[in-house]
Formats: sequence, structure tokens, C-alpha cells
Amino acid sequence: MTVNDPRSGKTASGATASGRDAVGKGASGEGGGTPRQERDDRHQDDRYKWVALSNTTLGVLIATIDGSIVIISLPAIFRGIGLDPLAPGNIGYLLWMILGYLLVSAVLVVSLGRLGDMFGRVRMYNMGFAVFACASLALSLDPFKGGSGALWLIGFRVVQAVGGSMLTANSAAILTDAFPTRQRGMALGVNQITALAGQFLGLIVGGLLATVDWRAVFWVSVPIGIVGTIWSYRSLRETGSRRPGRIDWAGNLTFTAGAGALLASITYGIQPYGGHSTGWTNPLVLGGLSTGGLLLVIFCVVETRIPEPMFRLSLFRNRAFAAGNLAALLTSIARGGLQFMLIIWLQGIWLPLHGYDFERTPLWAGIFMLPLTLGFLIAGPVSGYLSDRFGARLFSTSGLVLVACSFLGLLALPVDFSYPTFAALLLLSGVGQGMFSAPNTSAIMGSVAPEQRGVASGMRSTFQNSGTALSMGLSFSLMIVGLAGSLPHALSSGLQAQGVPAGTAAQVAGLPPVSTLFATFLGNNPISHLLAPSGVLDTLPTHNVAVLTGHSFFPQLVSGPFHDGLVTVFGVATVMSLVAALASLLRGRRPSS
Repeated sequence: MTVNDPRSGKTASGATASGRDAVGKGASGEGGGTPRQERDDRHQDDRYKWVALSNTTLGVLIATIDGSIVIISLPAIFRGIGLDPLAPGNIGYLLWMILGYLLVSAVLVVSLGRLGDMFGRVRMYNMGFAVFACASLALSLDPFKGGSGALWLIGFRVVQAVGGSMLTANSAAILTDAFPTRQRGMALGVNQITALAGQFLGLIVGGLLATVDWRAVFWVSVPIGIVGTIWSYRSLRETGSRRPGRIDWAGNLTFTAGAGALLASITYGIQPYGGHSTGWTNPLVLGGLSTGGLLLVIFCVVETRIPEPMFRLSLFRNRAFAAGNLAALLTSIARGGLQFMLIIWLQGIWLPLHGYDFERTPLWAGIFMLPLTLGFLIAGPVSGYLSDRFGARLFSTSGLVLVACSFLGLLALPVDFSYPTFAALLLLSGVGQGMFSAPNTSAIMGSVAPEQRGVASGMRSTFQNSGTALSMGLSFSLMIVGLAGSLPHALSSGLQAQGVPAGTAAQVAGLPPVSTLFATFLGNNPISHLLAPSGVLDTLPTHNVAVLTGHSFFPQLVSGPFHDGLVTVFGVATVMSLVAALASLLRGRRPSS
């Protein structure tokens, strides 16, 4: 007689069965159970899927919030450890605090998803919660100052990203196992939209907590991590099929090294080099890009030669899987560029022009971007639910067309816009991204065999996380190139008009635009920051100092150059959204069924 094991999802004879398949089989596993047993099994299965949805949604929410929570709180964090991130030689700390988490998430999710297929998705997910909680505690206890303190934070942010990657790599696979096909789009929609909303909620949470204490930015994750760890260990169980096998060491090493070198090089490409405004001519950057690309080519060759690869390239023969991931990658790049450019637009120009102090702009930028998050939360679950009935292609494609229209609308706005119009365009973008993300995730996960859902989830997360990391390098590079052509002259003439000596004005105007860009990004008064080393503000008349450090001087100075760069960034994002819409349209009919 065969008895079901509710914890492992296996029968005593070793056969693996999903929770859904077990319904109605009774104690014998052959469909001979009593009606009461069948009702109890069905009730237990229905209850478990909602527990799985609740727990995994909490997991991806805290993982994605922590991916962006430091962006707004960076000024408080660097003040807390006594480090000026914009001083010469320190900008690397700034970039790695922002991008380190994203790079690790992009590189590791495939490997961790494959390990979930081999050893159990719930086991890897539970371990991820525990690692995440421990890393969050270590971050909040940083004992050092200056560069050492920054390295401590960067190092444990990497560890935290490992835990977050375990959560995100396996959550979609756990839900796909737990929910029947008719409800899968809804469940993955809630989970996916929560993850995307977490990226924007992190901006607000970081701004609020940073006003209390910079360590609170990391403290907040500790109790959530502990509760989530205990809850997941006690409530989640393996309901999907596992596929034992050997670890693909060659694939893991070549992919990790190749993707890491590629994304790290893009990070350093933002920094100035040899008199250039960006570092794309830096031999180390060029060498890293070449090495990373070569290693990824080797990785692709390796994966076609071994029996149990970590990255199943054969999945790309499935049109729904390939088209869905291409659309996700392009959309992620466009979305990341939107996020970073909106932050700079609000913090550096619009909010100061409307009377907000530069020090208060990070928090208010997050608040004024809430319509974008609201659009996600409205459209995601609804479109996920409807896609279960009508298929993913209609909603995903229409959503991306709306995203492209929102980019065109933002391009038509003046730099000093009317907020209701701006909010409406953000809401439209959020709705479009919600319409795309939930059905697209459901279609990707529903297009693969059950035993491959872990690696498929990891591959999907890799494309999404890589797109976010690529977006920062691409959007900042495009913006910096745009500013480099017109900002120096505007800055030099504007400073001299307020009595700044020509030599000092020329020196400030000759600084790399990335310093000016990140000064607004960090909520600092850019002019005060740029003129502080020269001490010239102490020698100027009070009226001139008030004008230079006021709310309107810098925004009016850079609004023209900034808008030129914004047109380039949003123009590229519009094209990417339309190409992604085309890929979504070509995915085929009802791929998730």
C-alpha cells in the first residue's frame, strides 16, 4: 500500500506527485479514497496554494524592495559612515552600492533555479530567506567608517543578494507547481507585480527610514526575514517534481565569470576616463566586455555538449519561451531607464523648481512616482486573471504598446511639466507594464515541463535582472553623452554671471558630468557640492551665494542639456518597447495553456 507524504510530495514508493495530482487519489493513490478523504485532500490543496502565494509574495517583495531601498537612502548611509561618495576615487563605492545587488541577482538566479530543480525548490527558497535575514542583520551592524565601512556594506549587500536570488529564482516555480493552470496567471501576476512594485516601494521606504537612522534601512529587513524564514520552513512543502542530477560546474563558472565581467564593465563604463566623460574607451572596460562576451560564447557551446546543463538552451526552441524572455529583457531595460531618469528629473530639476530643498527631494521623488506603482498594482493581478481565460498575447502586447505611448507622452512634456499630466503618463506606464508582466510570466512558466520550472524561472529572472543592470549603464551613458555636449558651456557662463571667477568656473565646468548627475541623484545641492573645494562661495556677495545655491539656479541651468539627453534615453526606450511588443505578438496562441 502506498501512502502520500504531505511534506515531500513523494509517495512511500518514491514516486513524485504534485499536490494537484494527489487530489482525489485517497490513501491508496489509485483514486479509491472515500468522498470525505477526497474533500479533505482538496481542501488541504486549496489552502496550501494560498499559503504558498502569501509566503512567496512576501519573499519577492522584501527581496526587490532591498534592491532599490539604498538608492534614496544613499546620502544618509554615506553620511553615517563618514564618506563622500562623490570625492575623487570614491564614486566606485557609490556605483557598487547601487549595482552590486543587481549584478549578483542577474548572475546567480539561473544556477540557483537549477539547484532548486535538483534538490528541491522549497529547500532553496527557505535557505534564501535565512541567508537574507542574516545578511540584513550584518548590514545594520556595520562597525567601520570610511572606505572600510563602505566595503563592509558592499560585501554584505552581495551576500544579501545571494539570499534574494534564492527567493526570486524559485518563487515562480513554487507557485507554478502549487496552482492549477486555470489560476496560474493570477497567482504569478500577484507575485510578479509585487516584485516590480517592490522596486518602486523601496524608493519610498528608503527615504522614510533614512530620516530616522541610516541603519534602519537595513534593520527593517531583519524581522521580516526572520518571520519569513520560520513561516516558510513550517508551511511550505515540495509539491513539484524534482530532477536529481549533477551540478554543471563548467556552465556555472563560465556563465558567472562571463556575465559578471560583462555587467561589471558596463558599471565602470559610466565612470570618466582619460579626459572622456565616460569610460567606454578604458582598456580595462573594453577588455572586460570582450572577455565577458567570449566567456558567454564558450558557455553556450559548453551547454550544448553536456547531458545536464544549467542553462537549457533547448528551451529557446519553444517560441513562447523565447519570445517571452526577449520581451522581458527589452522591457526591463526600458523600465530601468525610466526609473533612473525620472528620479534625476524630479530630484534635479522639477522638485527644486517647485520649492523643495535638494535634501528633501529623494523622499518626495519616490512619493511623486507613486502613480507608476499604482498602475502596476491595479493592472497586474487583473490582467493575470484574465490571461488565464484569454491567453497572454493580447494583454502582454497591448500593455507594451501602452508603455511605448507613455514614453512618447513623456517626451512631449516640457521639463517644468504640469504634475497631473505627468502622473497620468506614469499611471499609463504602470498599467501597461502590469498588463505585460503578469501574463508574460505565466506564459513563460506554463510553456516548460514541470521538472524544468526551476531553471526556467531562473532564466526568466536572469533576463529581467540583467536588463535592470544594463539599463543603468545604457541610460546613464546616453544621458552623460548628451550632457557633455552642452552642460560645460551652460555651467561656465552661468557661474561667471554670478561672479564666480573665470578660472574657477572653467574648472567646475570641466568636471565629468557624472559628478553633477550623481549630486542630484544623492539629494545634494549640486552647485554647493561643485564649488565647495574652491571655497569661492565664502568670497562672493550674499545675494550671489543665495542665487547660486537657491532652488532655481541649477535646474534652470541644466534643463536644456538634460532634456536633450532625456529625448535620447526615452527615444531608445520607446523603440525597445515596440520591439518587445512585436516579440510578444509573435509568441503564438495561448502558450500558457
